[in-house]
Amino acid sequence: MTNPRLSVVLTRRLPPAVETRMSELFDTRLRSDDEPMTRAELAESMQNADVLVPTITERIDQALLAGAGERLKLIANFGAGIDHIDVATARQRGILVSNTPGTVTEDTADMTMALILATVRRIPEGLALMQAGAWQGWAPTALLGGRLAGRRLGILGMGRIGQAVARRAAAFGMQVHYHNRHRLRHEIEEALAATYWESLDQMVARMDIVSVNCPHTPATYHLMNARRLKLMKPTAVIVNTSRGEVIDENALTRGLRAGEIAGAGLDVFEHATRINPRLRELKNVVLLPHMGSATVEGRLEMGEKVIINIKTFADGHRPPDLVVPGML
Repeated sequence: MTNPRLSVVLTRRLPPAVETRMSELFDTRLRSDDEPMTRAELAESMQNADVLVPTITERIDQALLAGAGERLKLIANFGAGIDHIDVATARQRGILVSNTPGTVTEDTADMTMALILATVRRIPEGLALMQAGAWQGWAPTALLGGRLAGRRLGILGMGRIGQAVARRAAAFGMQVHYHNRHRLRHEIEEALAATYWESLDQMVARMDIVSVNCPHTPATYHLMNARRLKLMKPTAVIVNTSRGEVIDENALTRGLRAGEIAGAGLDVFEHATRINPRLRELKNVVLLPHMGSATVEGRLEMGEKVIINIKTFADGHRPPDLVVPGML
């Protein structure tokens, strides 16, 4: 007699190929639309499923986990970041949590460089001029931006994505600097031609560009706070493709409006879609709707990892991408 198939609930629409394969392997409940689940829908799903497949848009907190049914044994997150899941509480209740590490590295690093280029070279201003039909022709002093070669890039967080950004920046002729919770091994520093700064304050004060590439944890919340943002040079720009909570968004807005910071390129925001309206008014800011990992290839890789994690669990083994509380 064969074992019954696992009941798997998806909280969002996933690429068709991923949904098809999941439906072949498991008793999968798909979403009929692409709206985030309500809290009530999440609670109901966690009561009746063996496996929940959430995304960053669902907050799986202590209260939801407390009401989870006895069947729920795995939360297979579709994405690498897991700060929206209370992993410690899940493990206390015997629920494993897995993620999809490495699937967003190259795509997010590409977007980081895109934001650096767009901000420093004033690309959105040029696009707006063209789309408005207001361009009057080339002029020697029009829309002057800056040259990337020779600029100092300070990377905050030198994990997979930070290192991928460093490799790209080096190809543009930039000087790579970084601050990280732990210093990289000498051979990695040498390969990346990266200079380590133990003091984040000292690094921030000397950089032309600051790139935020660290996860959101209690230790990194508002790591770039009002005091630290004031340390930046008035000619410097900051980009963030990691988590919005790492930067004090109100303080950043004040600094940009006062001319204390030259520009910002943001793909993530402190309060998700509730963006400071004063930030949206600024011409020296490039704002994107959390597109850093939005590639077909990346989404398919995420789906493949989710399927492998669930299938391995179904076969009675430890999921290969098991998240351990306190690992970040």
